Amino acid sequence: MSATDWGFATRQIHAGAIVDAEAGARITPIYQSAGYVFDSFDDGAERFAGRSARRAYSRNDNPTNVVAARRIADLEGGVDGVLVASGQAAIAAALSALAQSGDHILTSDRLYEGTREMVRGALRRQGLRFSAVSIDADEQAWVDAVLPETRAIYAESIANPLGEIADLAMLGRVSERTGVPLVIDNTVATPYLCRPFEHGAAVVIHSTSKWLSGHGSVIGGAIIDGGTFDWAAAADRFPQLHEPRPHGAESFAERFGDAAYTAYLRSVTVLEHGPSFPPTSAFLLLHGIETLSLRMERHVENARAVADALATHPAVAHVHYPGRPDDPRRAVVERMLPDGAGSIVSVDLVGGRDAARAFLDGLRLVSQMTHIGDVRTLAIHTGSTIHGKLDDAERRALGITPGLVRISIGLERVDDIVADLLQALEGIRP
Repeated sequence: MSATDWGFATRQIHAGAIVDAEAGARITPIYQSAGYVFDSFDDGAERFAGRSARRAYSRNDNPTNVVAARRIADLEGGVDGVLVASGQAAIAAALSALAQSGDHILTSDRLYEGTREMVRGALRRQGLRFSAVSIDADEQAWVDAVLPETRAIYAESIANPLGEIADLAMLGRVSERTGVPLVIDNTVATPYLCRPFEHGAAVVIHSTSKWLSGHGSVIGGAIIDGGTFDWAAAADRFPQLHEPRPHGAESFAERFGDAAYTAYLRSVTVLEHGPSFPPTSAFLLLHGIETLSLRMERHVENARAVADALATHPAVAHVHYPGRPDDPRRAVVERMLPDGAGSIVSVDLVGGRDAARAFLDGLRLVSQMTHIGDVRTLAIHTGSTIHGKLDDAERRALGITPGLVRISIGLERVDDIVADLLQALEGIRP
């Protein structure tokens, strides 16, 4: 039986692993080193020219990080990956490797507010242009929105915080018809519940701080290359992959073929911008990934139970959880996420902001904080925090009501989670 025949639960433990040659350590060591000794003068020159497979510097190439990146790539069904300092850094680096000043990125209108803030802030100041299409738009509307300058189509598989599900199969067809790579943030779904490459994505992004790690101990991001996008056919859109390198070296497309994007990302974008991921964090990330399938099964089970328990409470106007009977995109959820739709449950409270304050301040087990994907259940009022910089009209347009509370369901005994949420709701019963 070869490694390619292993199931998900086996690969999350073994994929990409190395056994330390010196000590024989079974667990991937922490290579806490800024750089690596050259064998000779010529060896150093070869490494810096990219003609050697051996690494030159940990800014963009550390052995511990490589194992974690390759493991995530394996679970996603990709060919390679790069770790960076945060999920935000992953988005910035992934798009910067594809686009330059004057280019255009097409996005879904349902994105995490931190991403939207970067889009209308730092990335726009760098000269990138953005436009959004409704997540409910049909295929032709997306195709029509693609411009000659469009360099990526960007969406989240499960949007944060309301859980709208992107029709990845449809977006994959848009990518194929237009020749523009599809970039998907798969943080909330994880590769256990959804693998965007199977639906036509070219690049997958993760905030590894969330479910992949699971323990809330590290900040990090990952960019995974599916190895399926035809970069050669899109040479006019992405000349950076096809232009000869300095000193007569082959272009990235010529040398790396299907993995040209990751090679460019690692040796140009990440090397030059320097969003380095600490190997100590990669070590902790690897330990989290080893139990991903087990945790996601419990996360989903708990989230469904919480959504059901809150749906009939008189203080709750609406429960946002993908796939519920009142979900208008239920058919897409069942098709895209047959094993579950993640573990974010958001609730609209009848009493608005005052009700949210009373509810959150009344929690005893659940932690009031900003984060998701933890083994602990966490809750936050998004309107006064994550969406606090928006005006009322902007929040309404995104479905952020005054009483919206996002709850990231953890792994505690579900009866204890529900009991804490219900006792906190008792203080605001209409």
